[in-house]
Order: sequence, then C-alpha cells, then structure tokens
Amino acid sequence: MTAAVARPAQGPLARALRRFAGNNAAIAGLAILAPMLLLVVLYPWIVPHQPNEIDLLALNQGPSTAHWFGTDGVGRDILARLLQGGRISLLVASVSVAISIVIGFAVGAVAGLSNRYVDTGIMRLVDLAMTLPPVILLLVLASITGAGIGSTILVISLLSWPVLARMIRARLLELRERDFVVASRGMGASLWHLLWRHGLPNTVDILVVYATLQVANAILLEAGLSFLGLGVPPPEASWGNMLNAARSTVVLERYPWQWLFPGAALVVTVLAINFVGDGLRDAFDPRSDLN
Repeated sequence: MTAAVARPAQGPLARALRRFAGNNAAIAGLAILAPMLLLVVLYPWIVPHQPNEIDLLALNQGPSTAHWFGTDGVGRDILARLLQGGRISLLVASVSVAISIVIGFAVGAVAGLSNRYVDTGIMRLVDLAMTLPPVILLLVLASITGAGIGSTILVISLLSWPVLARMIRARLLELRERDFVVASRGMGASLWHLLWRHGLPNTVDILVVYATLQVANAILLEAGLSFLGLGVPPPEASWGNMLNAARSTVVLERYPWQWLFPGAALVVTVLAINFVGDGLRDAFDPRSDLN
C-alpha cells in the first residue's frame, strides 16, 4: 500500500507570491514597469543627448535617427527629457508615498492601539482632513509652498495619508483584542513595543498594496500640478510640465510628438502600476487563492 506523500505547507508569503504569479494582468504590468524603470535609471548611458541640451538646428524636429522621439520648440531632445521626466516623476511619487506611509501608519496605529479617548480625538482629526476638498487643498498648498520638487513632495504627502490611517486603525482595532496583544499589555509593554512588535508585522500587506497603488496616484498628482505650473518648474523635466509646454494649439496640431510621448508614458506607467497594485491586493487576500 503506497503511503500518501503530504504536500508541504506553504507560508503566507509563498502563497501570496503564488497568487501574484497567477495574475496575468499583474505580470503584464510588471513586464512593462521593469524595463521602464531600467531605462529611467540608465538613460544617461543610452541616450546620446542631455535633457536640457539645446540644438538650434533641430527646432521642432520630428522623430529621426538623430533625435529618436523628435525635439521641442527650443531643440531639446524629447526622449532625454521624457526619461529624465520619468525619473523626476517617480522620485516625487516614491518619496511622497514613503512620507505619507510613515504619517498614515503612525496616526492609524496610535489610534488603534490607544484608549478610546485618544482614538476618538485622532480620528476626528482624520475625518476633518478627509472632508477637505482635495483639489482645492492641493492648489492652495501648492500656491503657498511654491513650485519645486521639495514642495511638490510635501503637498502630495500631506494629501495622501488619511485613507491609510483609517485602514491601519481598522486592522489594529481587531488586533488589539487578540490574546497575545492583551498579554503584552498586561506585562507592561509600551505603545512603541506594540507598534513595532505587533502593529507593523500585521499591517505589512496593507502598506505594500497602499504604497503600490498610491505611487500611481502620486504620479498623476505631480503631473497635474506641473501641468498647472505649480509642480516641478522648468527647465527641469517632468511629464506634467512637458505636457504643459505642448498645450498650445500649434503644437497639438503640427508637432504631436511633443505631447504624444509624455502622455503615453504617463498613461502606460500609471496603468502598469495599477495592474501590479491590483495583483498585490489580490495576492494578499486569502479569499483570492487560485487553488
């Protein structure tokens, strides 16, 4: 009689990776995003032109062997500016999301693990932050802080954390009633110990999914601010101010490569990040197991 071979149990991370690998849209997004990130990082060694290098003999020139994506109204190479703009946009998005994650986790975790009076006070402040009109708040903050990479990061960070704070609080309200947390409290564990030892490990899935999806939102916010002239200022390239520079009717009709390539890069990057984010969300959800 042949004994059945028991299948080794998989840990939560292994199961999440297996579910992610089975999501075709997420893998397609990753396949688009990975080479794009590689190009953004390595473009100075690939593209023969600098982003702000002016060629007066190639004003508004279409795609050619000399300038693969054409040039703009002052002779700057569109491909070099596109990749530099991607670097700036991803830098702004990544740093602003990192800051908003720190703020959102700290606020949500303190609210979730504190007594009901502290929880109530913190969450009323979060509710107040969420009721402010985001577009108006964004424009007001940007007009106060001025244009620039640092101020753009600050504006996006201050706008993004309340949703994460509510998600972290909801998870930790359930967690704090479990026996191991109650036992830690009974043994005199500090709030910092509870946050580091129990809060963070049990909210990693929320943080990973939020970070991935919020990067796409931050890229769009940065592009919108730069398009309005309140984000990354020229001559520094970003996808938003490239679209802003190409918004005139003449450029739209006669020189479509000046807006087509940055617009396509923005759309493709955001879609790819959203596909990866949706895949991570499904991967960390046990109900989406593909067995």
